[in-house]
Amino acid sequence: QVQLVESGGGLVQAGGSLRLSCAASGITFSINAIGWYRQAPGKQREFVARITSGGSTYYADSVKGRFTASRDSAKNMNIVYLQMNSLKAEDTAVYSCNLEPKFATTRWWGQGTQVTVSS
Repeated sequence: QVQLVESGGGLVQAGGSLRLSCAASGITFSINAIGWYRQAPGKQREFVARITSGGSTYYADSVKGRFTASRDSAKNMNIVYLQMNSLKAEDTAVYSCNLEPKFATTRWWGQGTQVTVSS
């Protein structure tokens, strides 16, 4: 069965950095993309970043220039990363990854990892 596990969250001071990982297992199909989303307390979940199997990346305006999505290998998407630099208090949220298959509309989510930025 498909599983996504995020890791790398924690407490960091404003201006600091964290690198999140999303490890996918149980994949028996082609992956189109993996996206990163976040949800802060009392707010709706929002898009953060996305990386496609071709290596293209997309970012929310609020994180452009500070966050970078990457993958462990150009050959597969089993592990993707979100490097977060120049963190701000408003980046505090639970960060989750979302897997998009190439030939299906089903989506899978990880359990999320907490990122807390102290100001």
